[in-house]
Amino acid sequence: MDELEYKSAQTPARNAAAKVLVRVWQEEAFASAALDAELAKSRLDARDAGLATELCYGVLRTETALLQKLEEVSDRFKAPSGLVKAHLLIAAFSICFLDRIPPFAAVSEAVEASRRVADKRVGGFVNAVLRRLCTDVEKKGRPKLEDAVVATCPPWLKKALGKAVGEAHVRAYLTAGVFPPALGLCVHSAGVRAEVISRIQEALPKASVTAGVMSPHAILVRGGGDLRRLAGFGVEMIAQEEGAQFVGLSLGAKHGERVLDACAGHGNKTWQLQHAVDGGEVHAADVYAHKLKQIVSAAGKKPVVTHVVDWSKDGSLGGAVFDRVLLDAPCSGSGTLRRRPEIGRRRTPEDVARLSDLQRTMLVNAAQCVHNGARLVYAVCSVLREEAEEVVEAATALCTHRPVKLLPVPFDADVVRATFGEVASFRLLPHEHGTDGYFAASFRVERGS
Repeated sequence: MDELEYKSAQTPARNAAAKVLVRVWQEEAFASAALDAELAKSRLDARDAGLATELCYGVLRTETALLQKLEEVSDRFKAPSGLVKAHLLIAAFSICFLDRIPPFAAVSEAVEASRRVADKRVGGFVNAVLRRLCTDVEKKGRPKLEDAVVATCPPWLKKALGKAVGEAHVRAYLTAGVFPPALGLCVHSAGVRAEVISRIQEALPKASVTAGVMSPHAILVRGGGDLRRLAGFGVEMIAQEEGAQFVGLSLGAKHGERVLDACAGHGNKTWQLQHAVDGGEVHAADVYAHKLKQIVSAAGKKPVVTHVVDWSKDGSLGGAVFDRVLLDAPCSGSGTLRRRPEIGRRRTPEDVARLSDLQRTMLVNAAQCVHNGARLVYAVCSVLREEAEEVVEAATALCTHRPVKLLPVPFDADVVRATFGEVASFRLLPHEHGTDGYFAASFRVERGS
């Protein structure tokens, strides 16, 4: 393939990735949602969609390191903005980390794109900077992707991660797993997983379709495109990351029980709970009414009862009480960095402190809805101590002299006991469990007079 043919083959993917990056930078869009929308609009084939995904997430994971590298090789370098910045960093990422893309193609494509969206002068600047980068890489060799990912993580977040997982494990945490991560599916019953995997593999022969390890309901798919088009999607299975499935299972919901998904969002864990309490009753609460309206009751199960609740202000829920309550609270999202790399550039220590206060209040209020002696599980898609152990300790202490008390107790869910033993809290970690990062804690609620 000559230069012209190679550039033509790569252009759609690069253009899609560039548009998504600009939306993330300028509109604070979430990369995953913006990428899904762009891929649907662009109608890229599987190969181009895969490349666009790799380029988009690759730049977001290494942005700081890429800009530092460009500063090193170019005197008085000043980073451009908008689409020019996007195409410049896409090319820099390709030159530094992608063996299969020839440097000449990366440079030429970025120069032409910059000329289209700006002018020849800007194209000349991009050309000069990237050629210097090519020369530097030829002399010194490619930098390590892991180093670039770690360098791009904000210092405050690396310090907070060090407190949570140990300083020696921060690098492994930030760089764990195959990139981009697999998409997760959750089947309604562990017993049908093998059959569903076989059917998906037949429908998607070029995709990698494997069973999850942490959740007996999890199927992991790579290179499968839009999984919502699969037969049985929404009835037999839903899209859900494996760690999130494990958190839902950690509640230990049993047949016939009355349970509450206290921060239901769009209802993925609600769907899980409906199958777990088959014959029981599932309630879903959230502060956002529009999210609750999107919740679809699982086929053949009792309809979900919904409640609009602001747990930061109220915990009464009209006096309703439940056998089990799952509080999957709003958090920093630090556990989803490998899937949402933009979180590193958006969150601040102040955000974490604010969220920690909110989580403590929500936990204390949600406890008001639990039967005496029954269970509550608190969870966050974060591993930071400020949103984990510190919230548990503060909420437990706050309830000491109240009629409703929170008592940390070991999980009674089989899936947790099989993995972690008799524990009252656990962390899921990308470098140890292959999932996103989560923290969960188990409580027994005691109601006094």
